[in-house]
Amino acid sequence: MTQGFLCHPVLGALGVEHGFGTRAARSPSRVALPRQVHGTVVATVDSKGEAHPEEADAIVSGAGEGPVGIVTADCVPILAASADASKVVAIHAGWRGLAAGVVEAGIAALGPGDAHEIRAVIGPAIGVCCYEVDAPVLGALRLRFDGGLDRATFESRPGHARLDLCELVRTELHALGLAASKIGAIENACTRCDDRRFHSYRRDGAESGRLLHFIEPRSSDQA
Repeated sequence: MTQGFLCHPVLGALGVEHGFGTRAARSPSRVALPRQVHGTVVATVDSKGEAHPEEADAIVSGAGEGPVGIVTADCVPILAASADASKVVAIHAGWRGLAAGVVEAGIAALGPGDAHEIRAVIGPAIGVCCYEVDAPVLGALRLRFDGGLDRATFESRPGHARLDLCELVRTELHALGLAASKIGAIENACTRCDDRRFHSYRRDGAESGRLLHFIEPRSSDQA
């Protein structure tokens, strides 16, 4: 299932099948995908193996429920798993979702337990090198991140700043109690810069494709 996908040892160490999409990735079958709307709703997998509700920006799956995923074209994909890998979540985080709390909602969907033991990986996304936003975006994010926003931005021109979405995700994961050693990232993976590997809406506009990212919980007989 992982041909052409990027994997990370933070999740690999749990035996979790997962992958961050590239242009070369072969889309796996039977992955439950929500219709993303830049909100904070977390979908589950219904009896038909489909996302329920249909509109959501994170989707959680338990043992025996199959793989789940989200798609991106510059936003941040996050794949996370519980300590025993019996429950996983795929999260789609653009600036709107980050400001609204989609990462917190997605991690909470893994259920009660020690957040320190949750593992999460941040996937390919537009980098600070290529992502400029204006004052209204910064204002919305500051309501959630306060001083943490300063570590993820630098002024590019009056009223605008370069924004590091992945750094904001990492800040949020730390705030939720995840251990630094259990947070990974696909490095050197700016979707706008790397046109050989990734689709990018900021680079290609409406003609851009989408990258699929998936994760599957371990079944009980794998424990």
